[in-house]
Amino acid sequence: MNNLLSKLEKNTGIKFKNKNLIEQAFIHRSFLNEAKGKSLESNERLEFLGDSILSFWVSQKIFARFPDFPEGKLTFIKTYLVRTETLALLAQKLSLGEFLKLSKGEEAGGGKSNPNLLANCFEALVGAIFLDQGSETIFQFLDKQFTPLIEEIKDVNQFRDSKSLFQEKVQALGLPTPVYRQLSSFGPDHQKTFVMGVFVKDVCIGEGASHSKQEAEELAAQKALEKNNLEKLFKIK
Repeated sequence: MNNLLSKLEKNTGIKFKNKNLIEQAFIHRSFLNEAKGKSLESNERLEFLGDSILSFWVSQKIFARFPDFPEGKLTFIKTYLVRTETLALLAQKLSLGEFLKLSKGEEAGGGKSNPNLLANCFEALVGAIFLDQGSETIFQFLDKQFTPLIEEIKDVNQFRDSKSLFQEKVQALGLPTPVYRQLSSFGPDHQKTFVMGVFVKDVCIGEGASHSKQEAEELAAQKALEKNNLEKLFKIK
């Protein structure tokens, strides 16, 4: 692990003090089942801490960056910046998947490239850096990771979530508010995949699958937005 930590220090530009703490940021709980007898802890507590730090940092950053934006627009931007896809992309740029410790089954199933695991790992690393280095270092790290993304923001409407957009589209046609229902689920309890459907008048318009029900609903709404036959489907003239 020492060689990997050296590479991580190079990737992040941070010289870590507590190597065990940083290592913990990459321990998925599935790994604990195959490491019995070792005094190890999963990265879930660090992930919890990192999520809170990230939420605070992003909120204050975009609050200052967009002084004329109301709360609603700031919420759209924040949602975009802290969503799984964005965090997974940042994790990939840092090659965090290479450092993940997973069970053999989880790794064989593509765990090291799983967007949800990468996003969780990024949050855990944020928590670990904060504990190891303090607020100034973690804020500098986050600034380096997110500033290019924030500077790319020109039109806030591009960050409108698909669920809101689809609801507006449906209501503009005089149809009732869309309803989201779970169609099925599969996989182990700690990494379950949910299939969600969006329904209008009991008709399924789109489906989405993700480890998060909320993200699965968002994907279902995206699929629904791609359909341009709602008027014909519901016989609207």
